[in-house]
Amino acid sequence: MVWKWWWMLTVTAIGVVAWGVPSEQQRLVTRIAFGSCANQSAPQPIWNAIISFDPQVFIWLGDNIYGDIRRPFKLFGKERTIGPWKNAPRFVPSTEQEMKSRYEKAKSNPGYSRLQENTKVIGTWDDHDYGLNDAGKEFSGKITNQRLLLDFLDEPENSPRRKQDGVYASYTLGPMGRQIKVILLDTRYHRDPLRSDGTILGHSQWEWLEKELNDSPTAVTIIGSSIQVISNLSATTGPLFYMESWGRFPKERDRLFKLIADSKRDGVFFISGDVHFGEITRYDCATGYPLYDVTSSGITQAVEKVVPPPLHFFVRFLAWLTPNTMRVMDQNCRYRSCTYGMSNFGAVEIDWDATPVTLKIQVRDINGNPVTGVTTSLSELQARNSTSSTTKKAREHHRHCSLESTLPWIVRYRLAILAYCAVATFVLALIGVIWASILACRRCARKRKCD
Repeated sequence: MVWKWWWMLTVTAIGVVAWGVPSEQQRLVTRIAFGSCANQSAPQPIWNAIISFDPQVFIWLGDNIYGDIRRPFKLFGKERTIGPWKNAPRFVPSTEQEMKSRYEKAKSNPGYSRLQENTKVIGTWDDHDYGLNDAGKEFSGKITNQRLLLDFLDEPENSPRRKQDGVYASYTLGPMGRQIKVILLDTRYHRDPLRSDGTILGHSQWEWLEKELNDSPTAVTIIGSSIQVISNLSATTGPLFYMESWGRFPKERDRLFKLIADSKRDGVFFISGDVHFGEITRYDCATGYPLYDVTSSGITQAVEKVVPPPLHFFVRFLAWLTPNTMRVMDQNCRYRSCTYGMSNFGAVEIDWDATPVTLKIQVRDINGNPVTGVTTSLSELQARNSTSSTTKKAREHHRHCSLESTLPWIVRYRLAILAYCAVATFVLALIGVIWASILACRRCARKRKCD
């Protein structure tokens, strides 16, 4: 008889645990952190700030390691990696063993290890953990490196991600009525060459994304892209330099915006990485509500780190000078440019108890302090029926409806114009100094002759 009572007691206890404790997927999520661009060989003190933020979920947005090999700048010599006589690539792929070793180093970082103890970690990749800088579908090492990334993320052996072409995935978190859908895109595996205006996602991933967006509605939908979706800085920084973004594939970006609009899905916003600085951008004329893109880059890699501290102000000045139509510029920014060029991470906070529900999206510094941010309500991120006339009117009056590529050329290329004028001034000044030196030498020679 005794064993029967023990058996009944055990069954009852298991039932209480199974029904009374919410599963990981059903637990309410109020804080999500994300980041990108983490060189495994560099110090990573920012994990302390991320842990203090206490996220329930952390999202990798690519360049989770730097797996390819970067050769030094060489203008002369047998192998020239830059300049008009360039004959060797600046970046070359690592071996499988080298990639594996770099992932192991990244995973064993003490700060990251502590984060994993209490936080669900998910993620996608960008070019440097894909295996080669700026690479797309042509890269031959993508199958092997897909397995290595999924091992790093502790993806189960029976996961569909291990069987498909690409690392795209989706997750639904939280209880009914307060659910968050996270869609992670793969912008590498199927991407056509840059300047082709071809595809980024490929046919199979587009079909999958359409199904995900038209699936059951959720209160919030976060779309993670390794490259920026809203901003197209290459339209204003070229021809000086170019950055990867959806804006360089305009047909694909238009298709993405249309897919979101047609799905009538509420609460959608983007998170992205790649560019080595943080910013928040928005586009008001894609759906019936503003689409935000929160860019956090990077955990270790940042534009201001490559110049001496006295020149940091110059980097911020150039960021402010660069024409942009999409960047959110307000009093919540630490600097006038509303960009942040030091180590940073992204933070999402949702106050489910507020009326209406409040969404706070921020970029935070190494101490966990906000450097730029937006606070909005979910009621403001709801699809509304809009006619072509109201869309046209919005384009005329909303600052965030003008694409960078539509700016007048004198505005669009002012950075390049300023740079070329500065170079021309420097060259003319140098010629003037040389000419003055020659004249001075001639005078001295004549004077000595006369003497």
